[in-house]
Amino acid sequence: MKVAIFTDTFLPQINGVTKTLSRMIDYFEQAGVDYIIFGPDNDQKPLELEENIQRILSFNFFLYPECKLAVPNYFKIKDKLATYQPDLIHLITPFNLGLFGLKYAISHDVPVVASYHTSFIKYLDYYHLDFLAGPIWKFFRWFHSHCQCNFCPSQDTLQKLAEQGIKDLKLWERGIDTELFSPQLEDERLKEVYQLKDKLTLLYVGRLALEKNLELLFKSLRELNEDYQEQIELVITGDGPLNEKLKQDAPNNVTFTGYLTGKKLRKIYATADIFVFPSVTETYGNVVLEAMASGLPVVGIWAGGVKENLIDNYNGLACQENCSQEFTAKLKLLIEKEQLRDKLATNAREYSLSKSWEEVFNKLVADYQEAIDR
Repeated sequence: MKVAIFTDTFLPQINGVTKTLSRMIDYFEQAGVDYIIFGPDNDQKPLELEENIQRILSFNFFLYPECKLAVPNYFKIKDKLATYQPDLIHLITPFNLGLFGLKYAISHDVPVVASYHTSFIKYLDYYHLDFLAGPIWKFFRWFHSHCQCNFCPSQDTLQKLAEQGIKDLKLWERGIDTELFSPQLEDERLKEVYQLKDKLTLLYVGRLALEKNLELLFKSLRELNEDYQEQIELVITGDGPLNEKLKQDAPNNVTFTGYLTGKKLRKIYATADIFVFPSVTETYGNVVLEAMASGLPVVGIWAGGVKENLIDNYNGLACQENCSQEFTAKLKLLIEKEQLRDKLATNAREYSLSKSWEEVFNKLVADYQEAIDR
């Protein structure tokens, strides 16, 4: 099987899509699936597997700078694909590169599938661009109508796309490597570095941007600080357009680590006590599963893709409303009730053990084969 993948976000960028694509590459390498990736250009050093990557000149997308919009040369892409002769084309993006991949697939009768990763429609409200929702949904319906299969990361996303008239939907779930993400990586030295000794540590990992609803998290922290300021510390791991503003507005018991990757990231998960995630715009929420695998109970809003893994009173506490009062109340419960915190942490780890990447990609390749056979 030879698969050509088109994506507007790729390593070394850090987000849920690139993490999934990284795991996909690992699986393809081990399973012997032949692949080529057309992705954005890379300012940094070439990756080990760069020979499988066709880098395209790109610029940052204004709503989401970590996602790039390519300026492709169709004739070069066409020549490369003519030589490569893919059995299937997988479109990770509906934008420029995805459109070029779709054009080639239609022109050369190559089976094509697509996946929906980022809820740009939900982002519009945060940037006062909600008037664009209608035209964007119209474009998405047109784009996905050409694909034999449209993958969704969560049941919630699948349902929302179905409501918008998008068809041929299938789940492409996410997994977690529970050997890499583990409570055993707890590091006492990190507590000294970030001055977390004798503190109950709340952890947020993700992009620092409007659509992540961080204003609610900070409001909740201020409410908590009325009673617990000396007992708790909020650690923010990530970067983004709100970085400087958040630092200016942050209470004294907030620590910013910047972006962390690899073992440093896994250690900060394992060293924290509670994972806090106020976002309501997730199509899946990979970080929620990473936190659970690291033995952290999750406090999050039961919306979007977060619903896929957060089970209220089992592996975390779910807020039914997008409001700081409920978020604060759930956190108070975990701050005050150590036994409940420990029970949810144990269950979170146990839950993550059932989420194997191998099963996820076995099913994906089977769905690829079905599209090819059709």
